[in-house]
Amino acid sequence: MRLPLLFAVLVAASPLAAQNRDSVATAGPALSLDDALRLARGNNPDLQQVLESRRTARANQLAAYGSLLPSLDASLGGQYQEGGRQIYNGVTLGTNPNTIGSNYSLSMNYSLNARSVIAPRVAAASRDAVEADITGSTESLRSLVTQQYLTVLQASAKADLADTLVSAAQAQVELARARAAVGSATSLDVQRAEVELATQQVQALQARNQIEIEKLRLFQRMGVDQPANVELTSAFTVTQPTFTIDQLLSLAREQNPQVLALRAREKASSLTVRQSQSEYTPSLDVTTGWGGYTQRYTDENALVAGARANVARGYESCLADNFARSGAGLSQHPCSSSFTAADEAAIRNANDQYPFNFTKSPWSIRAAIRLPIFNGFQRELHVEQAIAARNNARTNVRARELQLNAEVTGAYLTLTTSLKSIALQEQNAARARDELRLTEERYRVGAATFLDVTQARATYERAESDRINAVYDYHKAFAALESAVGRPLR
Repeated sequence: MRLPLLFAVLVAASPLAAQNRDSVATAGPALSLDDALRLARGNNPDLQQVLESRRTARANQLAAYGSLLPSLDASLGGQYQEGGRQIYNGVTLGTNPNTIGSNYSLSMNYSLNARSVIAPRVAAASRDAVEADITGSTESLRSLVTQQYLTVLQASAKADLADTLVSAAQAQVELARARAAVGSATSLDVQRAEVELATQQVQALQARNQIEIEKLRLFQRMGVDQPANVELTSAFTVTQPTFTIDQLLSLAREQNPQVLALRAREKASSLTVRQSQSEYTPSLDVTTGWGGYTQRYTDENALVAGARANVARGYESCLADNFARSGAGLSQHPCSSSFTAADEAAIRNANDQYPFNFTKSPWSIRAAIRLPIFNGFQRELHVEQAIAARNNARTNVRARELQLNAEVTGAYLTLTTSLKSIALQEQNAARARDELRLTEERYRVGAATFLDVTQARATYERAESDRINAVYDYHKAFAALESAVGRPLR
């Protein structure tokens, strides 16, 4: 009676010892699947790059609408010209002082054609495609993170199984030693039990190491650093699917983001064909502008001196003309050689216009209608390229729809098969568990050998491991089905 009592005490103490070891470990932060998905959406590098395409799509759409508006250009400039003699065709025109000047201009250009009218619709379709791409990338990331989250839980379940087997092997060693002490077993049984314990300890160590590796991969998917001792808290239950394959296919055709993106690109390519054909239509161009200028001589004294010289030359010319008129008996003109201070002030004021007292240039407007006639078959090339792109887009939509049917159907069949496998594996695990318990009882009373116990434990380990794999294969198949449909299903 002592041996059964010892075995019962060891078996009961094993969970308590494992619980004590777990309580000693420092508890880390909790991570649910929703938290993991939220962190992944905000930090995954691949998704962030896809999100940047939204910025370009918005800018393209804004530019397409902007093509319907006139363009405006404004300029403000200045200049400096060194004075000196001006010579034109070998003739000296005179000597000017240094000058500085400024000018401004405001011009407006407007061009309207059929291509610019269609451009906003093309940009809108392209933006819809980009948004669908972003949704598709988000769903793909959700599937990858969910799959990896399940892989970590699967590794944890296998590690717990390994810990249970270690506890059972430890109890078996104690039992073999106790039996050897009373002569009911040999030292070979003790050695076999110790080898089996060491083997289970190695497997448990590898299983715990695999958990950490899978956690690293999970946080790599999420795009953040892994904290210490993180604990995954989400639980998954096995339930019977309530949807049919026809419902899934219909839902996938309507909401799968990859299909929606291809359809948007097909629409954009069809509009691009119309854009290319619009190159045969006329376009309206309107141009207008405003401007002004000013100029200032740097040496005002030279201007005054030049004005005085002009007055003197005019006076001399007037006298000569009057002399000629008197000889011809004609009346004479009044001549004046006066150059007053008011005249000098007027010259200086007229020169003091720089930099912003502009003289306005005459306003003008120009309109023209252009009709393209021949440009070396470039229009025909653009039209054919657009048609080819549209046909390829339609083919891509059809190919993706066929692929979607295969993916959804295959994922659904895998899900239903996994559900059936779980039931079978649970039965196998239950039988293996009962066989192991019966073999251990028989070994305890001497009706079975330690080799029988080892074989029964190996069978139970395989059956329980297969049961764990079947459960998580079901959850992964469910995640794959959600990814194929393009939206969550539970």
